[in-house]
Amino acid sequence: MDNFAAPLEELIDSFASLPSIGRKSAQRLAFHMLSMDDASAQKFIDSVTNARSKIHRCPVCCNLTDKDICSICSSPSRNKSTICVVENPKDVIAIEKTHEYNGVYHVLHGAISPLNDIGVEDICAKELILRLQDDSVKEIIMATNTTVEGEATAVYLSHLLKPIGVKVTRLAYGVPVGADLEYADEVTLVRAIEGRQEL
Repeated sequence: MDNFAAPLEELIDSFASLPSIGRKSAQRLAFHMLSMDDASAQKFIDSVTNARSKIHRCPVCCNLTDKDICSICSSPSRNKSTICVVENPKDVIAIEKTHEYNGVYHVLHGAISPLNDIGVEDICAKELILRLQDDSVKEIIMATNTTVEGEATAVYLSHLLKPIGVKVTRLAYGVPVGADLEYADEVTLVRAIEGRQEL
């Protein structure tokens, strides 16, 4: 059993609470932090504090930004009639890397998961509905992950959106079932975007 000083144990626990960081990795990160000189450690702490204080959700698409409205929503060159719905901000980055999509996004910040007590009210679904109050949006692309939760979210939202009269499509070819978008390569995502199907 580890016998670390209480502050070190707390630091290890903090790192271990991050996604994909196991106990051994958390220990390595904690010891690395302690080996940094004061200036480097303070720079790291300041970058976390700065990001926490300045980054917020875009009031239009719910993506993360440090501006009043994110650069994609405020860009005059983006096609505002198409909205690509994704689960997380990192999915926006994955699709943007393809350079094939010129519409705008909507970030749900999660997926419906009854087993984890996550309902439609826990994701940014109502913000998506509010964006459809005028008739400017012609297509919604459901680009949620191809997991059980992602599929359930796409189907649920498509049922909500159908009565509004907007076309709802789903990413198709190339994205394997059970995979997260952030791990898909650009070619796979291009094929998925081009091969999307109406729900």
